[in-house]
Amino acid sequence: MPELPEVEVTRRGIAPALTGRCVSGVVARTPALRYPLPPRLDRKLVGRQLASVQRRGKYLLLDFGNGHLLIHLGMSGSLRLVPAGLAAGKHDHFDLQFSGEDRPLALRLRDPRRFGAILWLPGERPAHPLLDVLGVEPLTDDFTAPWLKRELTGLSAAIKPTLMDSHRVVGIGNIYASESLFRAGIDPRTAAGRISLKRLERLVPAIKETLAAAIDAGGSSLRDFIQSDGSSGYFQQQYFAYGRTGEPCRVCGIPIRELRQGQRATFFCPRCQR
Repeated sequence: MPELPEVEVTRRGIAPALTGRCVSGVVARTPALRYPLPPRLDRKLVGRQLASVQRRGKYLLLDFGNGHLLIHLGMSGSLRLVPAGLAAGKHDHFDLQFSGEDRPLALRLRDPRRFGAILWLPGERPAHPLLDVLGVEPLTDDFTAPWLKRELTGLSAAIKPTLMDSHRVVGIGNIYASESLFRAGIDPRTAAGRISLKRLERLVPAIKETLAAAIDAGGSSLRDFIQSDGSSGYFQQQYFAYGRTGEPCRVCGIPIRELRQGQRATFFCPRCQR
């Protein structure tokens, strides 16, 4: 599933090309993805100028002034910028076409598993139950060690699945939780409420640094994720722990271990993460 870095890479890829352009057409090739597609979307958008492309957690929000188009990439979705007249493939379910003096473009959603979402949020400010439950953004100044210490107080659940709870902190998926805990030297099985402020002062910067490095690397190319220009990210080449079961730790040399937490694979070094 595309995580926060992949969604942010997508946002940065499409925003410069589309911001300020007007919608010239809407093409829906399926009636529904995870949810039914918004009805009469062409009447809401054709002729409207795209003011900005924002991100909240793993959601993209395209601001058209009269409302926001919310897009989620689901398990295997991707957004690409293509020439407006390019023939669609089997899994190309939705095009948002934009006019332009140089060349017309289409923002095309490809979603083989149809777990993505396109929703219309009317009004000047985006509001929806999917957004209302989201926690703090980890790349903002609101995400600090003292804040995290207060949030974790009394929790007996392990730190790794706790970091992945989007009701507390958004966008720290499986890959980046494992990598951040490695960088901070924290065992993923440690009870969240027992981690000291001093250790959280290592963890919070590690999370920010891990996410920032992944964004700079274009994200991780797992399964079907591709960037808006069709290229692949390469952060997976920098993994310290994720997916490296049995391989030597890049720091101490002993084998990376794997365990299951909440039906998800966790990877860690038993020596570096104590």
